[in-house]
Amino acid sequence: MPVIELLESMEKACNSHYHNQSLLLLLPLFLSLLVAGLAYPTQNEQSQIISRFQQYLQINTTQPSPDYQSSTQFLLSQANSLSLESQVIEFVKGKPVILLKWPGSDLSLPSILLNSHMDVVPFEPSKWTHPPLGAYIDEGGNIFGRGSQDMKSVGMQYLEAIRRLKLSGFQPKRSLYLSFVPDEEIGGYDGAKKLAYSDVFKDMNVEIVLDEGLPSTDENYRLFYAETAPWWLVIKSNGAPGHGAKLYDNSAMENLLKSIESISRFRASQFDLLKAGLKSKGDVISVNIVFLKAGTPSPTGFVMNLQPSEAEAGFDIRVPPTADIESLEKRIEEEWAPASRNMTFEFKQKATPHDDLGRPLITATDGSNPWWTLIEEAIKKANGKIGKPEILTGATDARYYRQLGLTAIGFLPMTNTPFLLHDHNEFLNKAEYFKGINVYESIIKAYTSYIPPGRDGVSRDEL
Repeated sequence: MPVIELLESMEKACNSHYHNQSLLLLLPLFLSLLVAGLAYPTQNEQSQIISRFQQYLQINTTQPSPDYQSSTQFLLSQANSLSLESQVIEFVKGKPVILLKWPGSDLSLPSILLNSHMDVVPFEPSKWTHPPLGAYIDEGGNIFGRGSQDMKSVGMQYLEAIRRLKLSGFQPKRSLYLSFVPDEEIGGYDGAKKLAYSDVFKDMNVEIVLDEGLPSTDENYRLFYAETAPWWLVIKSNGAPGHGAKLYDNSAMENLLKSIESISRFRASQFDLLKAGLKSKGDVISVNIVFLKAGTPSPTGFVMNLQPSEAEAGFDIRVPPTADIESLEKRIEEEWAPASRNMTFEFKQKATPHDDLGRPLITATDGSNPWWTLIEEAIKKANGKIGKPEILTGATDARYYRQLGLTAIGFLPMTNTPFLLHDHNEFLNKAEYFKGINVYESIIKAYTSYIPPGRDGVSRDEL
Protein backbone atom coordinates (compact mmCIF):
# COMPACT_ATOMS: atom_id res chain seq x y z
CA MET A 1 0.00 0.00 0.00
CA PRO A 2 1.42 3.45 -0.88
CA VAL A 3 2.39 5.62 2.10
CA ILE A 4 -0.33 8.22 1.38
CA GLU A 5 -3.06 5.58 1.22
CA LEU A 6 -1.80 4.04 4.44
CA LEU A 7 -1.86 7.36 6.26
CA GLU A 8 -5.36 8.12 4.93
CA SER A 9 -6.57 4.74 6.15
CA MET A 10 -5.05 5.41 9.58
CA GLU A 11 -6.74 8.81 9.73
CA LYS A 12 -10.14 7.28 8.97
CA ALA A 13 -9.59 4.72 11.71
CA CYS A 14 -9.01 7.40 14.34
CA ASN A 15 -12.61 7.65 15.54
CA SER A 16 -11.79 7.75 19.23
CA HIS A 17 -9.15 9.16 21.53
CA TYR A 18 -7.84 5.68 22.29
CA HIS A 19 -7.47 4.69 18.63
CA ASN A 20 -5.89 8.01 17.81
CA GLN A 21 -3.36 7.64 20.60
CA SER A 22 -2.50 4.07 19.71
CA LEU A 23 -2.09 4.76 16.00
CA LEU A 24 0.09 7.77 16.64
CA LEU A 25 2.35 5.56 18.75
CA LEU A 26 2.52 2.98 15.97
CA LEU A 27 3.03 5.48 13.13
CA PRO A 28 6.87 5.43 13.31
CA LEU A 29 6.78 1.66 13.11
CA PHE A 30 4.54 1.69 10.02
CA LEU A 31 6.93 4.08 8.30
CA SER A 32 10.06 2.14 9.30
CA LEU A 33 8.60 -1.07 7.93
CA LEU A 34 7.69 0.63 4.68
CA VAL A 35 11.19 2.07 4.33
CA ALA A 36 12.73 -1.35 5.03
CA GLY A 37 10.38 -3.03 2.57
CA LEU A 38 8.85 -5.27 5.24
CA ALA A 39 5.23 -6.31 5.65
CA TYR A 40 3.57 -4.98 8.78
CA PRO A 41 2.07 -7.79 10.90
CA THR A 42 -1.69 -8.20 10.75
CA GLN A 43 -3.85 -7.39 13.79
CA ASN A 44 -4.09 -11.09 14.61
CA GLU A 45 -0.32 -11.52 14.30
CA GLN A 46 0.24 -8.49 16.54
CA SER A 47 -2.05 -9.96 19.19
CA GLN A 48 -0.19 -13.27 19.11
CA ILE A 49 3.18 -11.54 19.35
CA ILE A 50 2.11 -9.50 22.36
CA SER A 51 0.44 -12.52 23.96
CA ARG A 52 3.67 -14.50 23.81
CA PHE A 53 5.54 -11.60 25.40
CA GLN A 54 2.93 -11.38 28.15
CA GLN A 55 3.17 -15.10 28.86
CA TYR A 56 6.92 -14.81 29.39
CA LEU A 57 6.52 -11.77 31.66
CA GLN A 58 3.94 -13.60 33.76
CA ILE A 59 6.35 -16.41 34.64
CA ASN A 60 7.84 -15.60 38.03
CA THR A 61 11.61 -15.73 37.54
CA THR A 62 12.32 -13.29 40.36
CA GLN A 63 15.54 -13.77 42.28
CA PRO A 64 16.31 -15.39 44.66
CA SER A 65 13.83 -18.17 43.79
CA PRO A 66 13.12 -18.09 40.04
CA ASP A 67 10.66 -20.57 38.52
CA TYR A 68 13.15 -22.01 36.06
CA GLN A 69 10.96 -25.00 35.28
CA SER A 70 8.15 -22.87 33.86
CA SER A 71 10.45 -20.50 31.97
CA THR A 72 12.38 -23.43 30.49
CA GLN A 73 9.20 -25.19 29.36
CA PHE A 74 7.90 -21.97 27.80
CA LEU A 75 11.12 -21.21 25.90
CA LEU A 76 11.46 -24.78 24.66
CA SER A 77 7.89 -24.63 23.37
CA GLN A 78 8.78 -21.45 21.47
CA ALA A 79 11.87 -23.12 20.03
CA ASN A 80 9.81 -26.11 18.95
CA SER A 81 7.29 -23.86 17.19
CA LEU A 82 10.20 -22.35 15.21
CA SER A 83 11.90 -25.70 14.49
CA LEU A 84 15.04 -24.57 16.30
CA GLU A 85 17.48 -27.04 17.77
CA SER A 86 17.51 -26.88 21.57
CA GLN A 87 19.35 -28.18 24.59
CA VAL A 88 19.21 -27.51 28.31
CA ILE A 89 22.50 -27.56 30.23
CA GLU A 90 22.93 -27.36 33.99
CA PHE A 91 26.53 -26.45 34.75
CA VAL A 92 25.21 -25.98 38.29
CA LYS A 93 22.30 -28.16 39.37
CA GLY A 94 18.99 -26.32 39.32
CA LYS A 95 20.26 -23.45 37.15
CA PRO A 96 19.44 -24.25 33.52
CA VAL A 97 21.13 -22.63 30.54
CA ILE A 98 18.91 -22.93 27.46
CA LEU A 99 20.69 -23.02 24.12
CA LEU A 100 18.78 -22.71 20.85
CA LYS A 101 20.33 -23.05 17.42
CA TRP A 102 19.36 -22.06 13.91
CA PRO A 103 21.95 -23.91 11.80
CA GLY A 104 23.66 -21.99 9.03
CA SER A 105 24.29 -23.28 5.53
CA ASP A 106 28.07 -22.83 5.86
CA LEU A 107 29.25 -24.55 9.03
CA SER A 108 32.85 -23.49 8.36
CA LEU A 109 31.91 -19.91 9.27
CA PRO A 110 32.04 -18.86 12.96
CA SER A 111 28.64 -18.47 14.59
CA ILE A 112 26.64 -15.66 16.19
CA LEU A 113 25.39 -15.69 19.82
CA LEU A 114 22.41 -13.66 21.01
CA ASN A 115 22.34 -13.69 24.82
CA SER A 116 19.55 -12.86 27.26
CA HIS A 117 18.76 -13.74 30.86
CA MET A 118 15.60 -15.30 32.26
CA ASP A 119 15.90 -13.99 35.82
CA VAL A 120 14.61 -10.63 37.03
CA VAL A 121 15.20 -8.55 40.16
CA PRO A 122 12.72 -8.43 43.09
CA PHE A 123 9.99 -5.81 43.30
CA GLU A 124 7.69 -4.11 45.81
CA PRO A 125 4.13 -4.79 44.61
CA SER A 126 2.65 -1.96 46.71
CA LYS A 127 4.80 0.56 44.84
CA TRP A 128 3.49 -0.50 41.41
CA THR A 129 0.45 0.89 39.64
CA HIS A 130 -0.21 -2.53 38.08
CA PRO A 131 0.83 -6.02 39.28
CA PRO A 132 4.55 -6.58 38.50
CA LEU A 133 3.86 -10.05 37.07
CA GLY A 134 0.56 -9.20 35.40
CA ALA A 135 1.84 -7.94 32.02
CA TYR A 136 -1.01 -5.40 32.07
CA ILE A 137 -1.43 -3.19 28.99
CA ASP A 138 -2.80 0.31 29.57
CA GLU A 139 -4.66 2.53 27.11
CA GLY A 140 -1.40 3.98 25.82
CA GLY A 141 -0.09 0.56 24.86
CA ASN A 142 2.41 0.35 27.73
CA ILE A 143 3.09 -3.23 28.86
CA PHE A 144 3.84 -3.28 32.60
CA GLY A 145 5.91 -6.06 34.11
CA ARG A 146 9.17 -6.88 35.77
CA GLY A 147 11.48 -7.81 32.92
CA SER A 148 9.68 -5.76 30.28
CA GLN A 149 12.90 -3.77 29.85
CA ASP A 150 15.42 -5.98 31.65
CA MET A 151 15.40 -8.20 29.66
CA LYS A 152 12.61 -10.63 28.83
CA SER A 153 11.59 -8.31 26.02
CA VAL A 154 14.91 -8.90 24.25
CA GLY A 155 14.73 -12.69 24.52
CA MET A 156 11.28 -12.69 22.95
CA GLN A 157 12.28 -10.15 20.29
CA TYR A 158 15.07 -12.49 19.20
CA LEU A 159 12.52 -15.26 18.75
CA GLU A 160 9.96 -13.08 16.98
CA ALA A 161 12.62 -11.80 14.57
CA ILE A 162 13.58 -15.38 13.76
CA ARG A 163 9.90 -16.20 13.23
CA ARG A 164 9.59 -13.42 10.66
CA LEU A 165 12.81 -14.39 8.90
CA LYS A 166 11.75 -18.02 8.65
CA LEU A 167 8.35 -17.01 7.26
CA SER A 168 10.13 -14.93 4.62
CA GLY A 169 12.18 -17.96 3.55
CA PHE A 170 15.49 -16.52 4.75
CA GLN A 171 18.32 -19.04 5.31
CA PRO A 172 21.33 -17.96 7.39
CA LYS A 173 24.84 -18.68 6.19
CA ARG A 174 26.24 -18.59 9.71
CA SER A 175 24.73 -20.58 12.54
CA LEU A 176 22.79 -18.49 15.03
CA TYR A 177 22.69 -19.39 18.72
CA LEU A 178 20.37 -18.00 21.40
CA SER A 179 21.29 -18.40 25.05
CA PHE A 180 18.82 -17.90 27.89
CA VAL A 181 20.83 -17.82 31.11
CA PRO A 182 19.54 -18.16 34.68
CA ASP A 183 21.41 -15.79 36.96
CA GLU A 184 22.65 -12.57 35.37
CA GLU A 185 20.98 -10.48 38.06
CA ILE A 186 23.14 -12.11 40.75
CA GLY A 187 26.42 -12.08 38.84
CA GLY A 188 26.02 -14.67 36.10
CA TYR A 189 28.59 -16.98 37.67
CA ASP A 190 26.60 -20.20 37.24
CA GLY A 191 25.14 -19.31 33.85
CA ALA A 192 26.96 -17.21 31.28
CA LYS A 193 30.38 -17.50 32.95
CA LYS A 194 30.17 -21.28 33.12
CA LEU A 195 28.97 -21.39 29.51
CA ALA A 196 31.73 -19.08 28.27
CA TYR A 197 34.47 -21.30 29.71
CA SER A 198 32.89 -24.62 28.74
CA ASP A 199 33.70 -27.14 26.02
CA VAL A 200 30.13 -26.62 24.81
CA PHE A 201 30.95 -23.00 24.01
CA LYS A 202 34.21 -23.93 22.29
CA ASP A 203 32.29 -26.26 20.00
CA MET A 204 29.85 -23.45 19.16
CA ASN A 205 32.70 -21.51 17.47
CA VAL A 206 31.22 -18.10 18.33
CA GLU A 207 32.79 -14.93 16.89
CA ILE A 208 30.35 -12.21 18.01
CA VAL A 209 28.07 -11.93 21.05
CA LEU A 210 25.14 -9.56 21.26
CA ASP A 211 23.92 -8.85 24.78
CA GLU A 212 21.82 -6.31 26.68
CA GLY A 213 22.27 -2.55 26.78
CA LEU A 214 20.22 0.35 28.14
CA PRO A 215 17.10 2.15 26.88
CA SER A 216 17.32 5.53 25.23
CA THR A 217 15.16 8.43 26.37
CA ASP A 218 15.51 10.09 22.97
CA GLU A 219 15.26 8.94 19.35
CA ASN A 220 18.77 7.45 19.14
CA TYR A 221 19.50 3.81 19.88
CA ARG A 222 22.43 3.22 22.23
CA LEU A 223 25.32 0.85 21.43
CA PHE A 224 27.80 -0.22 24.10
CA TYR A 225 31.38 -1.34 23.41
CA ALA A 226 32.48 -1.89 27.03
CA GLU A 227 31.16 -1.74 30.57
CA THR A 228 32.26 -0.70 34.03
CA ALA A 229 33.44 -3.40 36.41
CA PRO A 230 31.65 -3.70 39.78
CA TRP A 231 33.77 -3.47 42.92
CA TRP A 232 31.64 -4.05 46.02
CA LEU A 233 33.79 -2.73 48.83
CA VAL A 234 33.17 -3.15 52.57
CA ILE A 235 35.27 -1.03 54.93
CA LYS A 236 35.45 -1.95 58.62
CA SER A 237 36.68 0.24 61.44
CA ASN A 238 37.68 -0.77 64.97
CA GLY A 239 38.25 1.34 68.07
CA ALA A 240 37.94 1.33 71.82
CA PRO A 241 34.35 1.57 73.10
CA GLY A 242 33.50 4.43 75.42
CA HIS A 243 30.78 6.38 77.16
CA GLY A 244 28.56 8.35 74.81
CA ALA A 245 29.52 11.60 76.55
CA LYS A 246 33.29 11.06 76.26
CA LEU A 247 35.45 12.78 73.64
CA TYR A 248 38.44 10.74 72.53
CA ASP A 249 40.44 10.04 69.40
CA ASN A 250 40.28 7.04 67.05
CA SER A 251 36.85 5.75 67.93
CA ALA A 252 35.42 3.31 65.39
CA MET A 253 32.81 5.80 64.22
CA GLU A 254 35.27 8.68 63.94
CA ASN A 255 37.64 6.62 61.82
CA LEU A 256 34.86 5.41 59.56
CA LEU A 257 33.51 8.95 59.10
CA LYS A 258 36.98 10.12 58.03
CA SER A 259 36.95 7.44 55.36
CA ILE A 260 33.46 8.39 54.22
CA GLU A 261 34.53 12.03 53.96
CA SER A 262 37.54 11.06 51.82
CA ILE A 263 35.41 8.88 49.58
CA SER A 264 32.81 11.64 49.26
CA ARG A 265 35.46 14.09 48.06
CA PHE A 266 36.62 11.61 45.43
CA ARG A 267 33.01 10.97 44.37
CA ALA A 268 32.42 14.72 44.03
CA SER A 269 35.52 15.10 41.83
CA GLN A 270 34.26 12.39 39.47
CA PHE A 271 30.75 13.85 39.48
CA ASP A 272 32.13 17.30 38.63
CA LEU A 273 33.80 15.86 35.51
CA LEU A 274 30.47 14.38 34.49
CA LYS A 275 28.44 17.53 35.15
CA ALA A 276 30.98 19.68 33.28
CA GLY A 277 30.67 17.43 30.24
CA LEU A 278 34.36 16.53 30.37
CA LYS A 279 33.58 12.82 30.72
CA SER A 280 30.56 10.59 30.06
CA LYS A 281 28.87 8.37 32.63
CA GLY A 282 30.84 5.34 31.52
CA ASP A 283 34.20 7.13 31.73
CA VAL A 284 34.14 8.12 35.40
CA ILE A 285 34.62 5.97 38.50
CA SER A 286 31.29 6.01 40.31
CA VAL A 287 31.22 5.45 44.08
CA ASN A 288 28.01 5.21 46.08
CA ILE A 289 27.53 4.28 49.72
CA VAL A 290 24.96 1.49 50.03
CA PHE A 291 24.90 0.68 53.74
CA LEU A 292 26.11 1.78 57.19
CA LYS A 293 26.32 -0.60 60.11
CA ALA A 294 27.20 0.44 63.66
CA GLY A 295 25.79 0.78 67.13
CA THR A 296 24.83 -1.54 70.00
CA PRO A 297 21.26 -2.85 69.60
CA SER A 298 18.73 -2.54 72.41
CA PRO A 299 15.07 -3.62 72.73
CA THR A 300 13.99 -0.11 71.73
CA GLY A 301 16.57 0.52 69.02
CA PHE A 302 20.18 1.27 69.97
CA VAL A 303 22.06 2.03 73.17
CA MET A 304 22.48 5.80 73.07
CA ASN A 305 25.17 6.30 75.71
CA LEU A 306 27.71 3.83 74.32
CA GLN A 307 30.16 4.46 71.50
CA PRO A 308 30.56 1.20 69.53
CA SER A 309 33.85 -0.65 69.08
CA GLU A 310 33.07 -1.56 65.44
CA ALA A 311 31.55 0.20 62.44
CA GLU A 312 31.39 -0.62 58.76
CA ALA A 313 30.13 0.76 55.48
CA GLY A 314 29.53 -0.70 52.03
CA PHE A 315 30.23 0.97 48.70
CA ASP A 316 29.24 0.13 45.14
CA ILE A 317 32.15 1.20 42.95
CA ARG A 318 32.02 0.96 39.16
CA VAL A 319 35.37 1.02 37.39
CA PRO A 320 35.62 1.79 33.65
CA PRO A 321 38.17 -0.12 31.54
CA THR A 322 40.06 3.13 30.96
CA ALA A 323 40.68 3.71 34.70
CA ASP A 324 44.07 3.48 36.42
CA ILE A 325 43.44 0.35 38.50
CA GLU A 326 46.70 0.50 40.49
CA SER A 327 46.05 4.09 41.51
CA LEU A 328 42.54 3.26 42.72
CA GLU A 329 43.73 0.22 44.70
CA LYS A 330 46.42 2.38 46.33
CA ARG A 331 43.84 5.04 47.21
CA ILE A 332 41.64 2.46 48.92
CA GLU A 333 44.53 1.02 50.94
CA GLU A 334 46.17 4.30 51.94
CA GLU A 335 43.33 6.83 52.13
CA TRP A 336 39.98 5.10 52.42
CA ALA A 337 40.87 2.21 54.73
CA PRO A 338 44.38 2.74 56.15
CA ALA A 339 45.60 0.20 58.67
CA SER A 340 47.06 3.11 60.67
CA ARG A 341 43.47 4.01 61.67
CA ASN A 342 42.62 0.43 62.67
CA MET A 343 40.74 -0.14 59.43
CA THR A 344 40.38 -3.17 57.17
CA PHE A 345 38.58 -3.73 53.89
CA GLU A 346 37.34 -6.55 51.70
CA PHE A 347 35.69 -6.90 48.32
CA LYS A 348 32.40 -8.77 48.12
CA GLN A 349 32.90 -8.62 44.38
CA LYS A 350 35.80 -7.31 42.35
CA ALA A 351 35.40 -7.76 38.62
CA THR A 352 38.26 -6.86 36.35
CA PRO A 353 37.86 -4.32 33.54
CA HIS A 354 41.02 -5.75 31.93
CA ASP A 355 41.93 -9.03 30.28
CA ASP A 356 44.65 -11.40 31.48
CA LEU A 357 47.30 -9.32 29.72
CA GLY A 358 46.15 -6.10 31.40
CA ARG A 359 44.45 -4.71 28.31
CA PRO A 360 41.10 -2.88 28.69
CA LEU A 361 38.07 -5.04 27.89
CA ILE A 362 36.91 -2.92 24.97
CA THR A 363 35.23 -3.85 21.70
CA ALA A 364 36.52 -1.87 18.74
CA THR A 365 34.04 0.58 17.21
CA ASP A 366 35.99 1.55 14.09
CA GLY A 367 36.39 0.00 10.65
CA SER A 368 38.65 -2.72 12.05
CA ASN A 369 35.57 -4.39 13.54
CA PRO A 370 33.11 -5.49 10.83
CA TRP A 371 30.52 -6.49 13.44
CA TRP A 372 30.23 -2.92 14.72
CA THR A 373 29.86 -1.61 11.18
CA LEU A 374 27.26 -4.28 10.41
CA ILE A 375 25.07 -3.52 13.41
CA GLU A 376 25.15 0.20 12.68
CA GLU A 377 24.14 -0.43 9.07
CA ALA A 378 21.43 -2.89 10.09
CA ILE A 379 19.87 -0.45 12.57
CA LYS A 380 19.88 2.32 9.99
CA LYS A 381 18.38 -0.02 7.40
CA ALA A 382 15.51 -0.58 9.85
CA ASN A 383 15.06 3.21 9.91
CA GLY A 384 16.78 3.62 13.28
CA LYS A 385 19.14 6.33 14.45
CA ILE A 386 22.26 5.70 16.54
CA GLY A 387 23.95 7.76 19.22
CA LYS A 388 27.62 7.92 20.13
CA PRO A 389 29.23 4.61 21.22
CA GLU A 390 29.15 4.25 25.01
CA ILE A 391 30.58 2.39 27.99
CA LEU A 392 27.73 0.75 29.88
CA THR A 393 27.61 1.78 33.55
CA GLY A 394 26.35 -1.57 34.81
CA ALA A 395 27.63 -5.12 34.61
CA THR A 396 26.32 -7.67 32.11
CA ASP A 397 27.20 -11.16 30.96
CA ALA A 398 29.06 -9.62 28.01
CA ARG A 399 32.13 -9.18 30.20
CA TYR A 400 32.75 -12.93 30.29
CA TYR A 401 32.93 -13.07 26.51
CA ARG A 402 35.13 -9.99 26.23
CA GLN A 403 37.54 -11.66 28.66
CA LEU A 404 37.88 -14.43 26.07
CA GLY A 405 38.85 -11.87 23.45
CA LEU A 406 35.52 -12.02 21.62
CA THR A 407 33.62 -9.10 20.16
CA ALA A 408 30.67 -8.32 22.44
CA ILE A 409 28.18 -5.52 21.87
CA GLY A 410 25.50 -4.28 24.25
CA PHE A 411 22.21 -3.21 22.73
CA LEU A 412 18.63 -2.66 23.88
CA PRO A 413 16.22 -1.72 21.06
CA MET A 414 14.30 0.94 22.97
CA THR A 415 14.03 4.62 22.05
CA ASN A 416 11.92 7.37 23.62
CA THR A 417 11.59 5.11 26.65
CA PRO A 418 12.12 6.06 30.31
CA PHE A 419 14.93 4.21 32.11
CA LEU A 420 13.05 1.81 34.40
CA LEU A 421 15.43 -1.11 34.83
CA HIS A 422 15.09 -2.34 38.45
CA ASP A 423 12.57 0.46 39.11
CA HIS A 424 8.90 0.53 40.07
CA ASN A 425 6.36 0.39 37.21
CA GLU A 426 8.80 -1.01 34.65
CA PHE A 427 7.13 -1.02 31.23
CA LEU A 428 7.72 -1.12 27.50
CA ASN A 429 5.38 0.34 24.91
CA LYS A 430 3.94 -2.01 22.30
CA ALA A 431 5.13 0.18 19.44
CA GLU A 432 8.71 0.08 20.74
CA TYR A 433 8.45 -3.68 21.17
CA PHE A 434 7.40 -4.15 17.54
CA LYS A 435 10.13 -1.78 16.35
CA GLY A 436 12.67 -3.80 18.30
CA ILE A 437 11.61 -6.97 16.51
CA ASN A 438 12.08 -5.20 13.20
CA VAL A 439 15.57 -4.03 14.23
CA TYR A 440 16.65 -7.48 15.38
CA GLU A 441 15.37 -8.96 12.14
CA SER A 442 17.65 -6.59 10.26
CA ILE A 443 20.62 -7.33 12.57
CA ILE A 444 20.21 -11.11 12.44
CA LYS A 445 19.95 -11.05 8.67
CA ALA A 446 23.09 -8.92 8.37
CA TYR A 447 25.14 -10.87 10.90
CA THR A 448 24.26 -14.36 9.68
CA SER A 449 24.80 -13.37 6.04
CA TYR A 450 28.21 -11.76 6.54
CA ILE A 451 31.04 -13.26 4.52
CA PRO A 452 34.48 -11.81 5.31
CA PRO A 453 36.53 -10.34 2.46
CA GLY A 454 38.38 -12.94 0.45
CA ARG A 455 35.66 -15.57 0.63
CA ASP A 456 32.95 -16.31 -1.89
CA GLY A 457 29.49 -14.99 -1.10
CA VAL A 458 27.46 -11.82 -1.07
CA SER A 459 29.05 -8.58 -0.08
CA ARG A 460 27.77 -6.40 2.75
CA ASP A 461 26.37 -3.96 0.19
CA GLU A 462 24.02 -6.68 -1.07
CA LEU A 463 22.42 -7.29 2.33
